[in-house]
Amino acid sequence: MSKGRILVVEDDFDIANMLRIYFTGQQYEVQVAPRGGDALQMTRKQLPNLIILDIMLPDMNGYDVCRELRTTTRTSHIPIIFLTQKDERSDKIAGLELGADDYITKPFDIEELKLRVQNAITAANRQSHIDPKSGLPTGRLIEEHLRTLMHGSKQWAYVDMKINHFDPFIEVYGFLAGDEVMRFAALVIGEVVDDLGTPDDYVGHPGRDNFVIITHAEDAEKLKQQLVERFNDEVRQHYSFIDRERGYILVPDGTQGERQEPLMTLAVGSVSTRTHQFSDIREITELAAEDRRRGLSGEEDAGPKILTSW
Repeated sequence: MSKGRILVVEDDFDIANMLRIYFTGQQYEVQVAPRGGDALQMTRKQLPNLIILDIMLPDMNGYDVCRELRTTTRTSHIPIIFLTQKDERSDKIAGLELGADDYITKPFDIEELKLRVQNAITAANRQSHIDPKSGLPTGRLIEEHLRTLMHGSKQWAYVDMKINHFDPFIEVYGFLAGDEVMRFAALVIGEVVDDLGTPDDYVGHPGRDNFVIITHAEDAEKLKQQLVERFNDEVRQHYSFIDRERGYILVPDGTQGERQEPLMTLAVGSVSTRTHQFSDIREITELAAEDRRRGLSGEEDAGPKILTSW
C-alpha cells in the first residue's frame, strides 16, 4: 500500500532520478517535475501529499513556486521541503517565511530526508485531516474554510457530490479497487475545477464516497454538469469489459443468488449564497444534500434487481 504521493521538483536529472528510485522503493508514489511551471500544472491535476522543491529551477525559482502553492486554496495545505545547495541563513528564513515546512541542503543524507518526508506527511495528515487516499482535506478543515467564507462578502456555492452504487462495486471488485475509484474521483474533480472554477475554489473529501467543492465560479451549474458527464463516462474504465458492455454488475447474494446493481454514477447537488443566507454550517450541508437527493430520486427509487439461483 502506498505511503503517499511525493512530487519532486528538480531539474538535475541524476538527483531527481535517485530520489524517484529511492522513494518508490520506500513505497511512495513519486512524480518528477523538472521545471516550476510543470510542478504547478501537475499539482492542479493530482494533489501530492508532499513536495520536495529545489530552489534553483530553469524557468522560475522555488520561492515563486512555493508562493503560488501557498496562495492557491486547493494547494495551500501541501507540505513543502526545500532542497537546495544554498545554506545561507537568509535563504532558509526566506523559504520558511513563504510557508515551507522544512529545508535540507545538498549534499544531503538520504536517510535524513526520508525521515523528514515521513514526519512532514504524518504531521500534515494529523493537523490538517487529509484523506490518505484522495489527498484532499476532510471534515474539520472543510468546516473551518466554510466558517471563514460565511464571515466574508464574496459569493460562493457549496457543491455536494456522492458516488452512487459504490458499495456494490466494493462487494464485487474489492477495497483496493475502491481506493482507486477514490483517487480517480479526486483527479476528475480537480481537473474540472481547474477548467471551470477559480484559484480560490476549495475541494474536500468529508468521507468515503462523498466529496465537496466550494466554488466562486459564476456558473456553478456548468461545473456540476461537467462533473457528472466526466465521472459517469470515465468511471466505466474501473469495470471489466463484460460489466461495461451490459451496463450493470452481478453481486453475490447469499439468500437469493445474485442481484443486479447499476454501474457507479455521480450525484450532485448545490446551494449558493446567491439564493440563500446561511446561519450555520449544518444548514449549508443539509440543503446541498437535499438538492443532490432530489436531483436523482428516480434512480434511487429503482433499487437493485434480484436474480434467483435455481
